Amino acid sequence: MQTIYHDKYKHNMTDGETASRRLLEIAAASGTREGVTRLPWTAEHRRAADVITGWMEDAGLSVRMDAAGTLCGKSDNPDGKPALLVGSHQDSVPAGGAYDGIMGVALGCLAARNLCDRIGDYPFALEILAFADEEGVRFPTALIGPRALAGTFDPATLDMRDADGVTMREAMTSFGIDPAGIASVARRKQDVFGYIEAHIEQGPVLEAKDLPVAAVSAICGISRHEIRLSGETGHAGTVPMAGRRDALVAAARIIAAVNDAANRVTDLRATIGQITVRPGAVNAIPSDVRFPLEIRAPDDPVREAFEKQAKEIAKVMSASSDVTIEATRTYVQPAATCDPTLTGALKQAIATAGIDAMTIPSGATHDASAMIDLCPIAMLFVRCRNGISHRPDEFASAEDMTVAAAALSNAIGLLAGDRMA
Repeated sequence: MQTIYHDKYKHNMTDGETASRRLLEIAAASGTREGVTRLPWTAEHRRAADVITGWMEDAGLSVRMDAAGTLCGKSDNPDGKPALLVGSHQDSVPAGGAYDGIMGVALGCLAARNLCDRIGDYPFALEILAFADEEGVRFPTALIGPRALAGTFDPATLDMRDADGVTMREAMTSFGIDPAGIASVARRKQDVFGYIEAHIEQGPVLEAKDLPVAAVSAICGISRHEIRLSGETGHAGTVPMAGRRDALVAAARIIAAVNDAANRVTDLRATIGQITVRPGAVNAIPSDVRFPLEIRAPDDPVREAFEKQAKEIAKVMSASSDVTIEATRTYVQPAATCDPTLTGALKQAIATAGIDAMTIPSGATHDASAMIDLCPIAMLFVRCRNGISHRPDEFASAEDMTVAAAALSNAIGLLAGDRMA
């Protein structure tokens, strides 16, 4: 199905062309000229919310913003039916792209537009959501909107401060919302049918498979560990190679061995993204090295098993270099498995369009990972050029977004027992 309708910007545009035009427009709501910089509860967020409100109203939805800053576009629901929630986030990383997050909001609004004459007969209402903060860039936390809906929001985060010393509470209040009302945002499980999120893949798999879209099987669980290696420093020119207790050599061996081991595990990712070396002089043997080890996998037992394997590797390698090791787990987030029914509808809608309906895991975290505490979740990935994301050259084509809008619209119809043409 390729929906064509009148849009305020141009006549006879496909959904993908409309999405492209709208994403170009909202990209101007940015704090930087290069890429898109749109942080939560800022003037740029307000500009974006005004634009998204227009998208939602164009789809026949009533619009309001909740106490967590989530913009909600709702279909009429006089009978109090449970709601199918469709959405993503409006914020970006600094100098990021014009598609990450916000594309899912745009496609959700187009799906609602496609279904506006049908949704009243469905067994659920439809809500399109634009969350304020998924990236966790302005404050040292994230997923505020979905956590508020799921009833898992921690009020202590309101006292967190941004780089300018502004608390989240102050930022929200200045934005015009009352954080004291966040507790009342929580939904009852019986009032929610499920949550579907469309998002660019942020990776190269779909492009390699020459596929425009795919359903997501699970959002990877994440664990992070701080590794500290302690050896002994000395003069680089006078201490013989034999018998050195070089902490950086031990770290290099550990990093290489963990990387090799991770390559042998399907769908697992292991990353060391930074390293601190002391004393840090060109002519001194490193005595102290610290680095984080992050492990991601869509299956928690697989991830946990690899954690144990990585720790054993680190223990053996540090002992062989005669350095001591401390390993502390600093963060853990369980995997979020996508719901078979919601995912099945997406796969059927994709297959109906004559496209191979494959599923792939998401290595990145999304709003859906917090929504799973409230309701069943599903995700639709859209191909992005060269797998690039979080950069100004992030891009998804109008043709692929047309396919995605159709798959999203048809999947919603299938969930309602409505086989759309």
